[in-house]
Amino acid sequence: MTTPSVRVFHKLEGLFSTYKPPGVHWKLVRDTIETNLLKGINAASRPAPVHRVQFLAEPNNALSEVSSELTVSASSVPSLAHHPLVNGPEFQHLCVGVGHKLDVFSSGVLVLGVGRGNKALTDLFKAGVTRDYTLEGEFGMATDDFTHTGRLIEKTTFGHITRDKLERVLAMMQGSNQKALLTYSNVDMSTQEAYEMAVKGELYPDGKSPPILTGLRLLHFQPPYFRLEVQCLNETQRYLCKVLHEVGLELRSTAVCKGVRRTRDGHFTLQHALTRQHWAAPDIIRAIQQHRSSRKTRKAKSTQLGQAKGQANHVEEDLISGDSHRLHSVLNTKAFGC
Repeated sequence: MTTPSVRVFHKLEGLFSTYKPPGVHWKLVRDTIETNLLKGINAASRPAPVHRVQFLAEPNNALSEVSSELTVSASSVPSLAHHPLVNGPEFQHLCVGVGHKLDVFSSGVLVLGVGRGNKALTDLFKAGVTRDYTLEGEFGMATDDFTHTGRLIEKTTFGHITRDKLERVLAMMQGSNQKALLTYSNVDMSTQEAYEMAVKGELYPDGKSPPILTGLRLLHFQPPYFRLEVQCLNETQRYLCKVLHEVGLELRSTAVCKGVRRTRDGHFTLQHALTRQHWAAPDIIRAIQQHRSSRKTRKAKSTQLGQAKGQANHVEEDLISGDSHRLHSVLNTKAFGC
């Protein structure tokens, strides 16, 4: 028989996203959520204990003291074999997996999976989805780890940096990364399929590749501070900090990273991320159900688009076939002089 705790666990199997605050290790986030989920699962009401029949000896009274017969009576008593004080909690361990990790310095969307959701987490990890980041930078200094908390190496001037110069450098870096994406995608760029994939943004590296920036945009510029929006593949947070350092060098200055925040991981955005106050079983169940419903909606839309595309292809083939038949009849007419 399925217990209430097992039914709660089945509701928790899936993917959801949390907001990892800066300065906190991702393992602490995972362990905290695992502890809260175990408390929520084991807090489910337990079924009534099973009763068993037990024969108990009745005490001898004064009239039957001379008799040596033992008198017993049947009684129903609860079985303590499955009592929580005997067996402990029903669930003592929970498999909670983490997708694309964030280091201690970074914050933002962190996708996790529970139970069978870990398989979907692996598929998400291998799907080659892009991730969006917001990078906070500051011109005028360089450190050993490219962040503002590292050991200071040098200070530089930044008064000559303008918004136009910065945007030109970003455009140049994005162009070089786009060429790298085409190189590692192993797609023949002279084909129509490659053109359609590039237009839809569906070009991904084939196999392992270095970090690639698919998008780079300036959001805010007020020297010495600036903010960038980055879309990338196969990145690490240290690489993103190094990108700001390279931006500073291209502008004949230096720059450090003051913050890295992931705003999107695949289909998960900050809007779906659960903050620390909502790392409990009821909120996580709602987040998993919301992800399931949105996935079904996306699947239905993709199916409809595929059917519409298939019908358009059939119509195009019919038109081409009709044109070829008409051309064939014209050629036959001219050949036989009819």
